[in-house]
Amino acid sequence: MNKDFTFSVKSLSFDENYQPADNTRITTNFANLARGESRQENLRNALRMIDNSFNALAHWDNPKGDRYSVELEIISVDMDIEGSGHSFPSIEILKTNIVDHKTNECIEGIVGNNFSSYLRDYDFSVRLLDHNKDQASFSIPDNFGDLHGKLFQHFVNSTTYRQNFKKPPVICLSVSDNKIYRRTENQHPVLGFEYQPNESSLTEQYFKKMGLQVRYFMPQNSVAPLAFYFFGDLLNDYTNLELISTISTMETFQKIYRPEIYNANAVAGNCYQPDLNNQDHSVTQIVYDREERSKLAIQQGKFAEEHFIKPYQTVLEQWSADYA
Repeated sequence: MNKDFTFSVKSLSFDENYQPADNTRITTNFANLARGESRQENLRNALRMIDNSFNALAHWDNPKGDRYSVELEIISVDMDIEGSGHSFPSIEILKTNIVDHKTNECIEGIVGNNFSSYLRDYDFSVRLLDHNKDQASFSIPDNFGDLHGKLFQHFVNSTTYRQNFKKPPVICLSVSDNKIYRRTENQHPVLGFEYQPNESSLTEQYFKKMGLQVRYFMPQNSVAPLAFYFFGDLLNDYTNLELISTISTMETFQKIYRPEIYNANAVAGNCYQPDLNNQDHSVTQIVYDREERSKLAIQQGKFAEEHFIKPYQTVLEQWSADYA
């Protein structure tokens, strides 16, 4: 059955002229910036923030703080289920590339970073909601995230992935506002101080099914830890510049979307609980509609149900049962 699932990868530059493709999830961080009257200004400001953040972290041999810039590619992965030529937009991730203006070389960064998936929308905004509609207490459906996890691992282990990317992906997310994070003594020169949560979150469990481990670090110049999801050894498998490209890109997005946490005026202490109602924060000059985003997640989940889950249910269940 595995041979019937083929992946194709497309790449598009994320720059100030970026226009979201028709099948891009419009709640995706980068797509949301590229809408409305301020789209070009939004994109320009976000890209400038990323470059500034990168140079602040990669400060050695960089006296003017302008040695590097980050170029981003949007990687769209489509999946053809039955070899019919009809494909479903499986996931969208970001790839960082680092331009060193001193040596004029382009250094490959990390793939992953932002993670966008219609099937995840289906799991969280359709399946989980339906399952808990009439329940007295919150619970998780059987096999929740199993199919998504297997499909993701199937992609990362595929020839298509290996032909396009040198290293496994790293995905960087915001911390959960219902967990408490404690700072440890472990400090990395780029990732900063490591934090540990008081308990596992549903997101952690979901990403674990995708084969990913998680560690939490608060980089220098940051005010809150970030969640890094990875395969292998996060601290030794990637170079400092690769890690900085992910930090600068994803923290910029978090400052725009979660300013209460990542643009707070107070820095996270030894014991930290993120607060989405925190009023003591600064807002970036970038326009973003957070309320619209949660409504759209339900629409996108229903799109996945209609165009992926229902038409291919038998094939998917059989494939998932056989997947080792």
